[in-house]
Amino acid sequence: MAYASPYQTYIPLPSGSGGEDDGHEAHLSLVPIQIVTHASQLPIEFLSPSPEKQLVVGFDCEGVDLCRYGTLCIMQLAFSDAIYLIDAIQGGEKLMKACKRALESNFITKVIHDCKRDSEALYFQYGIKLHNVVDTQIAYYLIEEQHGQTRAPDDYISFVGLLADPRYCGISYTEKKEVRVLLKQDPKFWTRRPLSESMVRAATDDVRFLLYIFYKMMEKLNERSLWQLAVRGALYCRCFCYTDNEYADWPSIPIIPDYLTVEESSPEQEILSVLNIPPGKMGLVIGRKGASILSIKNSCNAEILIGGEKGPPDKVFIIGPVKQVRKAEAIIRGRM
Repeated sequence: MAYASPYQTYIPLPSGSGGEDDGHEAHLSLVPIQIVTHASQLPIEFLSPSPEKQLVVGFDCEGVDLCRYGTLCIMQLAFSDAIYLIDAIQGGEKLMKACKRALESNFITKVIHDCKRDSEALYFQYGIKLHNVVDTQIAYYLIEEQHGQTRAPDDYISFVGLLADPRYCGISYTEKKEVRVLLKQDPKFWTRRPLSESMVRAATDDVRFLLYIFYKMMEKLNERSLWQLAVRGALYCRCFCYTDNEYADWPSIPIIPDYLTVEESSPEQEILSVLNIPPGKMGLVIGRKGASILSIKNSCNAEILIGGEKGPPDKVFIIGPVKQVRKAEAIIRGRM
């Protein structure tokens, strides 16, 4: 992955017009990398979303132990003509709150790979309810399902794995391994200022391919999968953001559209259920070396998530069709 300078990079864009891939190789567009410490450095159409100027942006966050308790340090945005690295350390709460409208807007699509912890950090640290995401991890498996493939429990495509897939990018992201080594050596890596060239490169690489992958995936997803993608993205964004108000202040989940209810096998509405696990009982749910929770996952067509060390430690989150969620709930209660 070559760079023209620490503050420029190449973004692969679909070679067809209007954001559509015409089947040819992607063309590379050299774009600036803007380090943002003040909201005035961001595009006005991002800060003030409108239905007349709808946007699709690549999105990611970097931080120290990124979750409700960690520290969100950088938020990356990839546009077709620039990449913005929003410095939450130097810009502080004022800068992050300036981005709130955009991150919660239905007029800006945020393309991200695995939104759960990023969403949790934004919500608990800045009161931002991440909304209208296209999660490429979810989209990947919906496309696989369309082709008759089934996903094993706990089998999640990594961003490195997604980039390596020739259907989407077909590139080796070796720099990601280098960053992991740096993070082990220096857990506070993302808090260091000024941003080093390696920090700029690492943050940029995590978003500069997302728009290209987005357009590749959109042309593969059918109408049913597109609805499921929207629903699951909304549910994944909120799952670790649980509070006592039980998501009352979050946007509503997309309902099943009419054009899907006329099908012979119309989809079932998908939901998120949060189970409170009594003190000392989580071990019974998880089982020795995870055997119990794996057995539950194999028995239900639902996603079962546990907060783990990052928390919340006393809850199990279940996402999926209503009947499968209720089935998972019953099995878990039985284990307790």
